[in-house]
Amino acid sequence: MGSGQLVAVFGAYGHTGRFVVAELAARGFVPVPSGRNAQALEELAGEHGLATRVASVGDPASLDRALAGTAAVINRAGPFASTTGPVIEAALRAGIPYLDVAAELEANLDTFAHYRERARDAGAVIVPAMAFFGGLGDLLATAAMGDWTEADEAHIAYALSSWHPTAGTRLSGAVSRERRGDHRLRYSGGQWERRTDQAPTLEWTFPDPIGPRQVIGEFTMADVVTVPQHLSIPEVTTYMTAEAIRDIATPDTPAPTAADQSGRSDQTFLVDVVVRSGGAERRATAGGQDIYAVTAPLVAEALERVLTGRTKTTGVASAGEIFDAPDFLHALAPHITLDLNLQKQIA
Repeated sequence: MGSGQLVAVFGAYGHTGRFVVAELAARGFVPVPSGRNAQALEELAGEHGLATRVASVGDPASLDRALAGTAAVINRAGPFASTTGPVIEAALRAGIPYLDVAAELEANLDTFAHYRERARDAGAVIVPAMAFFGGLGDLLATAAMGDWTEADEAHIAYALSSWHPTAGTRLSGAVSRERRGDHRLRYSGGQWERRTDQAPTLEWTFPDPIGPRQVIGEFTMADVVTVPQHLSIPEVTTYMTAEAIRDIATPDTPAPTAADQSGRSDQTFLVDVVVRSGGAERRATAGGQDIYAVTAPLVAEALERVLTGRTKTTGVASAGEIFDAPDFLHALAPHITLDLNLQKQIA
């Protein structure tokens, strides 16, 4: 456990940030909430009895002060297009690991492209997208691969009972749309495609009790960035249930509200991952409650493993590349239900 180690949480006062702070404290770490909003930091400090540090991505010296004496930094502040670079640079100056929960495709791609060589040469650890989107799907795909060294295709389908987006989700989505313009992104044939056609509406058969559901195909999420970084799979596609898409596309869909004492909403999720190679198919699924809340144990478990040396590589790395994926997923048992490596022949 954390043994009192200080961990900077940049953007700690956001919706997901509060879950992250609580999870770190429960694991024995001492969170150091940071960000530019001094009033929000003071309110958070009052709730948890923590010392806070005001910092801004536009002021490198303030970031250096925020990270001073900490064992690692978790970046929870979106839009990540603006925060990942400055906070990673501060982490490299401080010589500490960096983890984030970014689900912005462009920010994820930038992290791998801009920092892979520098981080590897420095022996630094940078783990982007260590969250529900990006981290969980990547771990499931890696676990499903098992002893396969390559596969023909990977499919990651999300069934959300609803999707009440946070203000941060809406802001990050707006930034991503602005950067993409009229295009959408698809990963096919081992490369990125910029598409102008509409994403297809399909049917995906989830495991019982959900069963067949209408989904939006090629609803490209962070997993499509993280998976190909380390798995030899030329076709990676993500899908989202149509009802969830309608929720997030509706401007007046309210933000999530607490349904229990932990602050989790009543939203439920199932992530269904299928990898195919030749005539064989392998499947891994994970279910749980509240996609924002489950990000906290995901990134906190990653942090523990990084700080205790339970990693397989250095540099910029996806979750499934740097961690033992099945072991990591089983460690999340209090937070998710899990079914790994259901295999069948399809040809």
